[in-house]
Amino acid sequence: MGRLKQKGKAGAAKAYVTRSSAVKKLQCSLADFRRLCILKGIFPREPRHKKRANKGSTAPTSFYYAKDIAYLAHEPVLNKLREHKAFAKKISRALGRGEWSIAKNLEDNKPVYQLDHIIKERYPSFIDAVRDIDDALCMIHLFASLPSNPRVSPALIENCARLTAEWQLYVMHTRSLRNVFLSIKGVYYQAEVMDQNVTWLVPYQFPQNIPSDVDVRVMLTFLELYQTLLGFVFFKLYTDAGLVYPPPLDSSKDESGAGVGAFNLRSANPSPATGAPKSDAPKVSSKEVRQTIKNITAEPFSVPSNDIDIDRVERIDSLSDAAEEEFVPQASKSDLDVPSSLPTLLSLSSLPKLSSTNIFAPYTFWLSRESSRSIFEFLIRSFGGRIGWPVSSGGGSPFAEDDEAITHVIIDRPIAKSDTAQERERRRRRKYVQPQWVVDCINAGKILLEDLYAQGKTLPPHLSPFGERDGAYDPTIGLANVENSLVEADDAALSEGSQEAEDVEMGSELEGDVTSVAALAAAVADDPEALRVAELAAEAAGVDFGTFEKEVQKKQKQQKQKHKEVTVVDGGGEEDMNKILMSKRKRQLYERMKYGEKKRAAEHAKLEEKRTKIEKDKRRKARVS
Repeated sequence: MGRLKQKGKAGAAKAYVTRSSAVKKLQCSLADFRRLCILKGIFPREPRHKKRANKGSTAPTSFYYAKDIAYLAHEPVLNKLREHKAFAKKISRALGRGEWSIAKNLEDNKPVYQLDHIIKERYPSFIDAVRDIDDALCMIHLFASLPSNPRVSPALIENCARLTAEWQLYVMHTRSLRNVFLSIKGVYYQAEVMDQNVTWLVPYQFPQNIPSDVDVRVMLTFLELYQTLLGFVFFKLYTDAGLVYPPPLDSSKDESGAGVGAFNLRSANPSPATGAPKSDAPKVSSKEVRQTIKNITAEPFSVPSNDIDIDRVERIDSLSDAAEEEFVPQASKSDLDVPSSLPTLLSLSSLPKLSSTNIFAPYTFWLSRESSRSIFEFLIRSFGGRIGWPVSSGGGSPFAEDDEAITHVIIDRPIAKSDTAQERERRRRRKYVQPQWVVDCINAGKILLEDLYAQGKTLPPHLSPFGERDGAYDPTIGLANVENSLVEADDAALSEGSQEAEDVEMGSELEGDVTSVAALAAAVADDPEALRVAELAAEAAGVDFGTFEKEVQKKQKQQKQKHKEVTVVDGGGEEDMNKILMSKRKRQLYERMKYGEKKRAAEHAKLEEKRTKIEKDKRRKARVS
């Protein structure tokens, strides 16, 4: 007889643990349990059968893997949290009794936990950490723009601002920025670091308020983890780039509002003038290395008559190892036409970077006071340009407004009617562009024409440079369809206008008859006899034949469009049969996919309709004027 299975001892009931059971097992508070889960990357799971996992109960609850909870039980941070709980009790007791010396000793020995081991556990390799810094960058940029309050300390905001400046300095130094998008939420940036795309969001510099319904404690726990992660990542990035981390801060420039310019990038490698002393030992050629190796292998047991220079032998061994490790491209024996020059890691690293990373190198920009300095200083310096700004935007500008080297002025205000002679001379020598020109040039990878972005002009559409889905709305394409619809609308408007001029008194009375007769004619368009009857009815009602024909075409077009939408939504009988043969889970997934497609199609149609309406209004105003 086999072993009897006990209820709740195997299967889903053993693999999953409820949150209350997990808190009871770890002997910690719910807040500490939430903090541990955030730091360790443990999140609730959805069991396939909730009733089995909950041992027969159907009450709503959160489930965790039992292995994850057992993993948390051995976490050193959990012990530190317990020590902190005991510390809070002791210090409150000491303060209540007025034992100030004991309270001071307790405060000096306050338990503090480190997250270094958690970073090493969650990110075994450096590439894993780089892939996961998107949310960390978004979080520190958000907190760097928040005002200080009792829940968010000024020291925390200052540290976040320092981390954001260090990240911007690295991106500017390595020319890693690739894409930029100005959205309603803020500015989206995308950089390429270690062959990984890193995307982050920076809010605009407006006064921020923390909503009362947001649990700041959860965000602060994430921020605690992200600060530690970014500290490790930035140290590795700066070290690989040959820079000193952290970059030293100039206090005087920081107090004057220099922003990123207050930090100084320094090379970690000493210069030849002040660096390590050079070795005076003679250089050893590769020919000598090979000859020495041959002598050693030919006479393994012979003792040389003269003394051996140990240092020279060590240098020879190191050079021989380097010669063995060096990759030498060889010609193909099977195909003689294949060239022998194969790319190596050394040759690939020595290749010049793309020219699009230096598109602003020949230009010098001046930033007007209404444009955001933090955004455009970062953008222009990331692509090799020079930028200056007025004193009202902060100190540290490398040049003044009257500098002769300025080629472009980034301005975001209307053209002033009264210009001085000096201003007119500047406009003749410089290009005045709106801020979108800088972003569009970066996304296009080249310098665009400044005339479309001149001061006071209506800007072209600003499109997202990130990979959009297929069939997404693009205002730069499909102009032919819009033009055709506008031409038809204009012809209809002109014909309607002439018809109204001729029949002003009868227009209002016949409008309903024309629509009803045209709808009837469109419905029976396939039957010639029924269509003839509709024409006679329209003629008896006093409707002009041209108007009747246009109404029929309009109704037929509307019916085709409606039939097309119904076909897309329903999908025909074959699609319904396929849905019947699907399992419940696959059918639900398929319905969610179709719902998303219909929603996107409705948004696309709404944007097309809005665009057509705008173009109609423009044409109508042009005709009136």
